[in-house]
Amino acid sequence: MDAINVLVLSAIGEENLRRIADVSPRIRVVDASKVWDEREPIEMGKAGAIDPEFEAMLAEAEVLYGYGPPPNLVTLAPKLKWFQTMLAGVDHILHQDIVKSRVTLTNASGVHATPVGEVALGMMLILAKQSLFCFQSKIERSWERFIPDVLRDKTVGIIGLGSIGSEIARMCKALGMSVLATRRSARKVSRARHVDMLLPREQLGELLCQSDYVVMVLPSTPGTYHLVGEAELRMMKPSAYLINVGRGNTVDEEALVRACEEKRIAGAGLDAFTAEPLPKESKLWDLPNVFFSPHVSGRLKNYDDVTTKLFCENLTRYVNSRKLFNVVNKKRGY
Repeated sequence: MDAINVLVLSAIGEENLRRIADVSPRIRVVDASKVWDEREPIEMGKAGAIDPEFEAMLAEAEVLYGYGPPPNLVTLAPKLKWFQTMLAGVDHILHQDIVKSRVTLTNASGVHATPVGEVALGMMLILAKQSLFCFQSKIERSWERFIPDVLRDKTVGIIGLGSIGSEIARMCKALGMSVLATRRSARKVSRARHVDMLLPREQLGELLCQSDYVVMVLPSTPGTYHLVGEAELRMMKPSAYLINVGRGNTVDEEALVRACEEKRIAGAGLDAFTAEPLPKESKLWDLPNVFFSPHVSGRLKNYDDVTTKLFCENLTRYVNSRKLFNVVNKKRGY
């Protein structure tokens, strides 16, 4: 049978390259990382001229695996049938040529559930226990006692009940919290595993009104852009916090700053922003009721190993003409 040319775009190490080759004798692995290795999605599309050696590799590739492809991928890789990205979000990949093509796109959905879930829960605990105040008190050598809040019996509202949202729901349930959630596919009010009430997107307002913590776990799509803005923030309790571990542009950042400044909500925990890196002039830097991390919630020390394991499972299915995991709906954006 014909060989399957697998082009690896990112530096994943010799052991992982061997694991890919071991999937089938038909697999021919080509490591392109020395001529192309884009790991930061915010830089996609900024690449200069394509290296001639890399261009020759792309011309023969049937399968691509890595963080991000070059612009004009469909033109450069006419034999391409499938691209497996090492990321969960695909907004940086969905250029019109890929959307309109027959190239199958799969992502690393599911890999990030535990690390992102832990960051979301950690932010909730940091805000509930006033850890920012404690850290500042340590710096100032100030001893001022207070009464921390508890998460037990609080209500968390999860906007986006995918793999990450479901893991956050499980963690929150373990702490004795009530869990509300929305999911795009929900058509009526129902229940789900670890979720007390699953609401259709149209009933987002009900989730916002009831929640002590609103956790956003949404991809970047036209339908999620500024899903939470001025009107939605005004629906939240004055004692409630907004946590965003999805994509930055799903929240109207200017409206969020105003809500935190005016203390219309208690504060926010953020791992994603409209512009990244966060501009030095952003007011978010100075808000005492906002805690954030530099978009690192999905990172793992053994990330390449974990995503390569997923790719090898999918590659086995590909070789055997079986349906792939994590196929992205390119028009929907996830």
